[in-house]
Amino acid sequence: MGEDRATDPGAPRIVTVAGETRRPRRMAGARQAQQWLLTLLPAFPVLLLVLRLWQLSHQDMSTMLLLVQYVSPLGLLSALLIALVWAFPVVVLAFGVLGRLLRLSAPDRFDPERSLLASGTARTPGWVISAAVALGALTWQLRFLPSLLMLALWLLALRTRYLHPDQPTRVLLVSVALPVAAAVLAYSVLGPAIWTACQHREWATAALLAVPPAATVLLTGPIPGWIAPALTHGLAFTVATVLPVVMGAVFLRVPLLPTAAIEVVPSESARTSPAATPATDDGAPAEGSGAGPSPVAAADPEVVLGALIAVTDTSTIVLDRAATVRFVPNGWVESQVLCPQVTSVPYSLVSVRGWPVEETALDWMMPRKPVADPDVRCAGRLPSAR
Repeated sequence: MGEDRATDPGAPRIVTVAGETRRPRRMAGARQAQQWLLTLLPAFPVLLLVLRLWQLSHQDMSTMLLLVQYVSPLGLLSALLIALVWAFPVVVLAFGVLGRLLRLSAPDRFDPERSLLASGTARTPGWVISAAVALGALTWQLRFLPSLLMLALWLLALRTRYLHPDQPTRVLLVSVALPVAAAVLAYSVLGPAIWTACQHREWATAALLAVPPAATVLLTGPIPGWIAPALTHGLAFTVATVLPVVMGAVFLRVPLLPTAAIEVVPSESARTSPAATPATDDGAPAEGSGAGPSPVAAADPEVVLGALIAVTDTSTIVLDRAATVRFVPNGWVESQVLCPQVTSVPYSLVSVRGWPVEETALDWMMPRKPVADPDVRCAGRLPSAR
């Protein structure tokens, strides 16, 4: 793994008896916890997908079973991956910092056989940390990038102190000089944005931009050993409890089905339905009801706007805005158009050199979609009503 020293105080002790090497026989708590974690971890995405379908169906079991029948599993997994790709760097970097801080501050309490935090730290290779930092730089919003820089420098400083304790110059450069230089560079770039956030009373944005660069120099070394185990494990349990809740709240707002506007023009037989004519017991029209059938108001041309579930051989299945499943005969479909997803209104007015703080680097690098006039059908109106 390239990071563990030969004299790791957290490694299990080896006992030699009569020339035979034996390891202590004990049930490793970290190994048990890891087995349970690996068993339950695949159930979390499935639970999120089921909850999302349950919410999309407005808690109607028949609608949910219909969605399960027609919604593509690959589409569900793609939506889950795109919505929660930012969570991987959070998990790797947060637990990486806490584990390395525990190993450096209280080496006698760093036992990979008993602590799941210590076990994950000892078994995480360096390339996973680098990949998490790169993925976070692409998928985190600009206002969270100072926090990413802080976590990355903390990891680098703690790793350098652990691997090279006999090189004080190197430790000083990585633990003090590099964080100070990064803070100065960050404030020179983010200074106008911090001032703008304060002027608009966006205190959360101002704190996310201003606090992490200064906090980078605070945790580049060990903390008191008596508080390190409780602090690191407490923060690890807090992250493990809060993060799934946040992930679930984010994923429950992700669209799973394409939004379509379908122009429906019923046939003449549907416009004048006998079902609207009162009848007697023998099936004849009732007196005073008129000789011909009555027009049906629901059979007028309309635009059905909602989530497109599937198109079968006989009908087009749509989940409209009232959470009602509509089975539209294919012969009635005059036209249909794919409506773009509604973009969220920006909350913050702060930008850094033209880069809005609510956008990611990936969004900033991708080409912008050309702005086109919205189709009137996406507003629920017929084309003739322009």
